[in-house]
Formats: sequence, structure tokens, C-alpha cells
Amino acid sequence: MAEPSRVIHIRNVGHEISESDLLQVVQPFGTVAKLVMLRAKNQALVQMEDLAASVSAIQYYTTIQPSVRGRNVYLQYSSHQELTTDQSSHGRNPDQDEPNRILLVTVHHMLYPMTVEVLHQVFSPYGFVEKIVTFQKSAGFQALIQFESRQSGIQAAGALHGRNIYDGCCQLDIQYSNLTELQVHYNNDRSRDFTNPSLPTEQRPRSSQPGFNDPSGLFGFQQPGGKTLQCSFTFFFIHLCHHIENISSLLSFDRLFGLQMGQAAMVAAAFGGTLPPGVTGTNDRCTLIVSNLNSDRVDADKLFNLFSIYGNIVRIKVLRNKPDHALVQMADGLQAELAVHYLKGAMLLGQKLEVNFSKYPTITPAPDANDYSTSNLNRFNSNVVKNYRHCCAPTKMIHISALSQEITEDAILDHVSEHGTVVKSKLFEAGGKTQALVQFESEEAATEALVSKHASKLEGSTIRISFSQMQNI
Repeated sequence: MAEPSRVIHIRNVGHEISESDLLQVVQPFGTVAKLVMLRAKNQALVQMEDLAASVSAIQYYTTIQPSVRGRNVYLQYSSHQELTTDQSSHGRNPDQDEPNRILLVTVHHMLYPMTVEVLHQVFSPYGFVEKIVTFQKSAGFQALIQFESRQSGIQAAGALHGRNIYDGCCQLDIQYSNLTELQVHYNNDRSRDFTNPSLPTEQRPRSSQPGFNDPSGLFGFQQPGGKTLQCSFTFFFIHLCHHIENISSLLSFDRLFGLQMGQAAMVAAAFGGTLPPGVTGTNDRCTLIVSNLNSDRVDADKLFNLFSIYGNIVRIKVLRNKPDHALVQMADGLQAELAVHYLKGAMLLGQKLEVNFSKYPTITPAPDANDYSTSNLNRFNSNVVKNYRHCCAPTKMIHISALSQEITEDAILDHVSEHGTVVKSKLFEAGGKTQALVQFESEEAATEALVSKHASKLEGSTIRISFSQMQNI
């Protein structure tokens, strides 16, 4: 084994694995100082804040095989003792090449199709984009983007190199091209000359992006009156990403499109392209009947804390004549379907939940119906795709966020340990924010802690709790 180092070398990092996925692997052991994705080699380098954190991670993963998105990854000490500035620029720094107004852009980890329109929205804030040409090469999807001025190209390369267009995917790898002028013959979804809008469009027989067949007909959304709206992938994926890493203002889908997209496709994308088994995406019933509740301990707020993991809550009503039953109205049918899928049979406060669709389409506003429609505790008010991606059945591990910077691990344990035996815990920092993982002995104990302590006050902060899909700390 190599000499211990703060830098950890991770192998077998497929393009489906994002930076945030790797952070979940190593952050429980300490603060991450730098992370470099070596996409061409399916590898990554992670520099921990101190040597002890790196040693703890390596020691732990010599006995436990880490798996990310179904793929085994392998950790070892790197021969580097520290990552340099050049290394942390994702293996290539555009400043090392001769600056040019034409950029060669490679898109890594491309879960969603790229089109001229998407690229134009990303790059145009840095100057007038004259031409864009897209193509497939062995390196993946690439594009040549020509600015009006060299300075605009420099600004765009400096600001966007190494960044993700969408959360956790579509990473931009930018180099300066040695071309002096792009030749564009057609204005279509593969190429565009913004200085010459009169160019022909060229009707092409099939998609230019392998793996995304006939995007114009892939998704059909039902409108009132039975008419089906066929939506292009460009429209769908621009509308999809509410949570865009640091460049959210670049893709303003509300400005581009006035139509409202159905959420089935959004959820499918968040789950890697397909909905969870048994989830159809066609359900239109929003209200659920939840039975076999522990009527002595359950209330509407506890049910809100649990069901809001799978979507926004409109109203909850515990039935007076059947106190072990409650109605839960979700924001839409697809979120209701996810709640049924993940919570049917789950243990809550000593009782096995029965979750089914109600015959009532909505819960009528009434004094005994708790209204959460305007609650800022609804998790899907923002970061929609990210929240869908984190949907899962109850686990033994809870993730606690929105903690105060001065919080201690003992204070967290004092707050949640009354709900069950704690096996392990870890306090860590990610993105400058203090967070914690707490592993209980059972899913039931973790669920009780979540429903009881989500949105509770801890040392002046209103904490947020969700289930973690990590298997161990």
C-alpha cells in the first residue's frame, strides 16, 4: 500500500457517478478540501482536509466494499500528497491553451440531451454567440462555440470550465479551439449560425444523438379534452432542472416556454431514466388513506414530516370517528404514487402502515383539516429533481441538515437518541454547512426520529431530517 496521504485515489468511477455521489462516500470521515473528476480515466482524486480523515476512510473501506449507483468503486492512497491548482481544474486548464474566440466543449456524464438552444442559453451571458456546431466523437458529445470576440470566449471558458449544466451531470470540459472560423451550412438542432437566420434547416431522418431516439415523440402529455401535447426533449429538459448548479439563471425555462410540464418525466429522469418499479406515472389521484396508525402517538405534523419526503403536502386530516385513519392530500398524483410505493408496510411508532389511494379526490378545507399548502417546510418547493432523486423507503440512517455551526455531536445525539438505539453517528461539513448522519439499530427507530424531530428546534436552528441511502458510516 502507498504511503498515507491526504489525497485519496478512487477508481472505476463511471460517467453515471457525480461529484456529489463521491462526496457522500468520503464526507462522513471528514471535510473534503478538493475533488477532481478524471473523466477520461474513470477515476477521481479527493483531498481531505487532514490526514486522519483520509486514513479513517481508507481503513474503513478496506473492510467494506463501497458501491455508488450500483458500481463498485475502489479507494487507495494517491501518490500525490496534495492536489495542485492545475489538477483541480478537472485535468485541463483552458488558460494553458492559446486563447481563442472559438471554444471546443465536451459534455461529460450527459444524462440529458444537449441541443443548440441549451448551449446558447448557457454561453450567451458571456457575449454574443455567433455560431454553434455540435457533433459526436469518441470522447462523447462535443460542440464548437464561436463568440463574436476573443474576450467573450476567455470569460466563458474561465467561468464555465468544469461546471455542471444540471445538478450532478452534464459537466463542461472546455478547451480553446485552434480554428479561426466555423462553417455552418444549416440552422437546426445540431448547428446554428446566429448571424445568418436564413440558412436552410435540412430535414434529417433520425436523431443526431445516439441513445435518444425520436425525441419529438418520446413524451406525450395529456391536455384537457384528450389532446396530446408532444414535447421536444429540448423543452422537457430545460423545464426539468429547477436545481442547476450555480448557473440557474442561464436556463430560464419560464422565459423560454409558457407551458407547464407533467412531472412523470421529471421523476423518471431523477431516477436515472425510468420510474421506480410499480410506479406508473399515470395516476391522477392525489389523496391517500393511511390506516393502522398508532392513534395515541400520531398527529398530522408527524404524518407531514414523513409523507413530505415524497412530495408537497396540501392537507392532512386525522379522522375523528377512526383515529387510527388519516387522509393525506399530496400536490399531485405522481407524488401520491411515490408515497404509496415507499411507505406501504413501513413501521411507524410500533404499527405497520397501510397506505392506499382514497376515494376522495381532495380534502375539504375545515377546522379539523391541517393545511400545509403554503408551508415553507414542504421539501419540494425548491431543488425538485434533487429531492426526487433522494426518495427512498425508510432506512436505518437519517441525514440531518440546517444545523448551527457550533453544534456538537453529543447535542445531536441527545436530541434524537430517545427514539431508539444509535449505532453510529458522524458530524461533518459539506459546502460550508454543518451536517450529520445518525445510524439507528432499525428502520423503525430512524423513522420515529424523523417524524418526531424533523423541523424541530436545536440550538436555535430549525433542523431538516431525511432518510439517507448510505449503508454505513
